[in-house]
Amino acid sequence: MATYFVTRHEGAIDWALRKGIEAQLVTHLDPSKIEKGDVVLGTLPVQIIAQINERGARYLHLEMSLPADQRGIALTADDMERLGAQLIEYEARRISEN
Repeated sequence: MATYFVTRHEGAIDWALRKGIEAQLVTHLDPSKIEKGDVVLGTLPVQIIAQINERGARYLHLEMSLPADQRGIALTADDMERLGAQLIEYEARRISEN
């Protein structure tokens, strides 16, 4: 069983360290490497989340209330705290086969 934190953002890494989150940091996740019981943290696209869940792993999404004027800029751990960053578990599955 492994825990992965998928991010390229220094602020998110610092935030996770402050929260005591112990995870292997990766900048890219290959869903085929995920095993049953693994935990993946990040802000991934829904089709990747579905693949993670299909393999029997959990996905926790890093979410926060991000105002439009702060999108696309590098946030610090302090910014993330102020914006209420938290990890929330989600499950996804593909419905359509098109």
